[in-house]
Amino acid sequence: MAKGHRSQIKRERNAQKDTRPSAKLSYARVPVQKACFVLDAIRGKDVQTALAVLEYNPRYASGIIKKLLQSAIANAEVKGMNADDLYVAECYANKGPTMKRVRPRAQGRAYRIEKRMSHITVVLDEK
Repeated sequence: MAKGHRSQIKRERNAQKDTRPSAKLSYARVPVQKACFVLDAIRGKDVQTALAVLEYNPRYASGIIKKLLQSAIANAEVKGMNADDLYVAECYANKGPTMKRVRPRAQGRAYRIEKRMSHITVVLDEK
């Protein structure tokens, strides 16, 4: 159990928060494995290069991640950072819920189809 007044506990918790600009998309209709292929391509690159990579990547997830990266850049500009000095510090996809669907098959059987979702996060930082 934490000791101290509630405001003191909140102050200490807020002091530990990450202040880097970021953007998060929850419940993206992309499986984690497919999103990670695209995220691995932009991790560690500066934002201009990352946007160019996402522009010409043929995967479906690249369009979603491009919008997310542009949102993170806009968040950084609100904080007063220069967009030319930013790079992708972290980007990862966590597993979200799975929608279960049924596919009719021969002789009255039914196969389950799992439509997977993911939570995608992009964190930027200055060079």
